[in-house]
Amino acid sequence: MTYGGDSNGLHRVRRAKHDDAHVFCRPDQLKEEFMRGIDIVLYSFKTLKFEKVTAQVSLRDPNNTEKYIGSDENWEKAESAIIEAAAQKGLSTVVETGEAAFYGPKLDFMVKDAIGRKWQLGTIQVDYNLPERFDLTYKGADDKDHRPVMIHRAPFGSMERFVAVLLEHTAGKFPLWLTPQQVVVMPISEKFNEYGAKVVELLKNYDIRAQIDDRNEKIGRKIRDNEMQRIPLLLVVGEKESEQGAVAVRVQGEGDKGTMSIEEFAVMVNQMVKDELTPIM
Repeated sequence: MTYGGDSNGLHRVRRAKHDDAHVFCRPDQLKEEFMRGIDIVLYSFKTLKFEKVTAQVSLRDPNNTEKYIGSDENWEKAESAIIEAAAQKGLSTVVETGEAAFYGPKLDFMVKDAIGRKWQLGTIQVDYNLPERFDLTYKGADDKDHRPVMIHRAPFGSMERFVAVLLEHTAGKFPLWLTPQQVVVMPISEKFNEYGAKVVELLKNYDIRAQIDDRNEKIGRKIRDNEMQRIPLLLVVGEKESEQGAVAVRVQGEGDKGTMSIEEFAVMVNQMVKDELTPIM
């Protein structure tokens, strides 16, 4: 939704939150810790099936160094660490001069949305300068004070922007583990509302997010409405199901999958979630 050209839904909000973490490490640990940050970002993107991702090495502009703080030596070390870590991880990268933060270079992860626009989501930054400005030290193995290096790590970046891109990327069909409502139970008539409510409570015992659609509507209307709401799994319950302690399963976009016991269904759902959260690395 756009208001007067000033906002573009979640892409341009008046306030934004970042999943920012700060890792302090020894200089000899820098590359290893930076690569761990890359692993987190790649795991997150693969889990959510973001495939159009470009790793952008954002460096300072050597012709406009007054925009940045810190010594040339620290900048060269930080930039080299990022380039080497990205190469060691086998990332295909593009280099953008002048896109560094004022305190250090960074590796930005650019993702394309449904209409081809590029958005910067995850970012990992190397910072020699703020530990120096804050006069941070640690006691080394030689019993002397040393300066740590700071890594700024935000796998998702702006949470609002990330959700906006994810909504477009999935067309509102969130993966099963992420969707707010995983299952809706639909009694075919009010006569079976009590059994439908029992199914909901049993599913909660398996950590499955379920709700009941107990409206006084025909089952065809309930199915259509809940599919429009992008509920991944629809359960129809009637006389046969209540007698057998079972549910008739429908999968969003795939239709009828047959009847199974509540326990069988719960095992199936949890296996689906497990499979989604174990992407091929």
